[in-house]
Amino acid sequence: MVKNEELSPSTQDSNQVKKMTISKICCLGAGYVGGPTCCIIAQQCPDIQVTVVDKSAERIAAWNSKELPIYEPGLAEVVEQCRGKNLIFSTDIESAIKSADIIFICVNTPTKTFGMGCGKAADLKYVELAARMIAETVEEGSGMKIVVEKSTVPVRAAESIGNILKHNVKQNVSYQILSNPEFLAEGTAVKDLLSPDRVLIGGEETAEGQMAVDALASVYKQWVPEERIITMNTWSSELSKLAANAFLAQRISSINSISAVCEATGADVSEVARAIGRDTRIGPKFLQASVGFGGSCFQKDILNLVYISECLNLPEVAEYWNQVVSFNTFQRSRFARKVVESLFNTVTDKKICILGFAFKKNTGRVAKGDTRESAAIYVSKHLLEEGAHLSIYDPKVSASQVKFDLEDPDKPEQFKRLVTCHKDPYEAAEKAHALVICTDWDEFVTLDYKRIFDGMAKPAFLFDGRKMLDHQKLMKMGFHVETIGTRLSQSSGPADARVESPFLPAPCPHIN
Repeated sequence: MVKNEELSPSTQDSNQVKKMTISKICCLGAGYVGGPTCCIIAQQCPDIQVTVVDKSAERIAAWNSKELPIYEPGLAEVVEQCRGKNLIFSTDIESAIKSADIIFICVNTPTKTFGMGCGKAADLKYVELAARMIAETVEEGSGMKIVVEKSTVPVRAAESIGNILKHNVKQNVSYQILSNPEFLAEGTAVKDLLSPDRVLIGGEETAEGQMAVDALASVYKQWVPEERIITMNTWSSELSKLAANAFLAQRISSINSISAVCEATGADVSEVARAIGRDTRIGPKFLQASVGFGGSCFQKDILNLVYISECLNLPEVAEYWNQVVSFNTFQRSRFARKVVESLFNTVTDKKICILGFAFKKNTGRVAKGDTRESAAIYVSKHLLEEGAHLSIYDPKVSASQVKFDLEDPDKPEQFKRLVTCHKDPYEAAEKAHALVICTDWDEFVTLDYKRIFDGMAKPAFLFDGRKMLDHQKLMKMGFHVETIGTRLSQSSGPADARVESPFLPAPCPHIN
């Protein structure tokens, strides 16, 4: 129960409301958001007991083991430091809810796959179930409970949570619903939590709402500078999360659109990005051209924003943001087409080595790497449709996950016949006609590419979808190299590598 110091009634002036002391936090959901967030809170707030609960006994068992269910650099060390002290992982959801002062809702909010908003709207069934569980579990006389939505949700979702709780209220129980969206990038989650750009807290503009906001802010203030903690109304906080991801994805699609122009004209997208990034009004971040963005957030959040705009009768706004997603799809298919066209317009029965299957480096779980919306999936499916034999290597993604992502239920024999997963990159590349780099794992920079080249079919092609390798060095080895956003001259390699693509665009008649 929250300890109130001289808690004044809501009818009195908000200046008379004193601060609330937080001693126990409960997190519903032990996934990518709830797990790392609560680990850092426990580490930075040793006087607060943090309990992470989940219905999945398997997931909780993993959190209580040496092999965590989530791979994030530095996370294992934090868990080891706090687990069993003020950090608890449990399936006893009811006890955690009853004793908590603050309850984080960190459940999954996938895109709907049926009904109204199919393919765009967020499915809030897990959020609703969490809210109903809280209402049923909290005991009479518990005083104020602060419920915090951390899952990415559409605008006014907090209002829905509040309606459920306030229509199932018990005697001497009250709720304050806050929005506290996460801004974590997979692969740097621990760093992002320890040193966030900002912490957003949205709440009601009432005395009790302000008290709840201050209580949650007091937790973050134990390690986050006060000037980085931004408070606002609930709806602004919810929209800020969607808008931030939309803006970041927009920058990626924007530079990728320029990469297509660069390839057709002989410009270098890296040089263009460097010039653009020096403009202080724009800045250099998220201007790295690539095969496209992936992950669990960008596409989902943009489509959610599209759906909200459509519901608000703002079709032009909806179409604007939908184009960001559409171009990402185009960039992936364009890259896959480049592979096919460069290999003399056919990859049927050719061996293509896919290096990287996760959507970006330093992400994933012990059981399966994080492949959600990975560009590798889209590229691989395109190549499979063309009859290519795929040889796949990723240091974190399991063979079972690759099968889950690529196997067509209607054509299971296709996966069995055409896809092979390897635990060694050199084995994966042996006798391949082409290497296709889809993930920016650091180890791909340090591979022995001379060894790989010697074992490949000739001419040996390399497609760098992440612009991470020394292309000139590779061409001198003999590789025919293709990348994003620049037209490379292959003349520096040996004769058998000088492959001129017959599919380059014709010069524009209006340009001399």
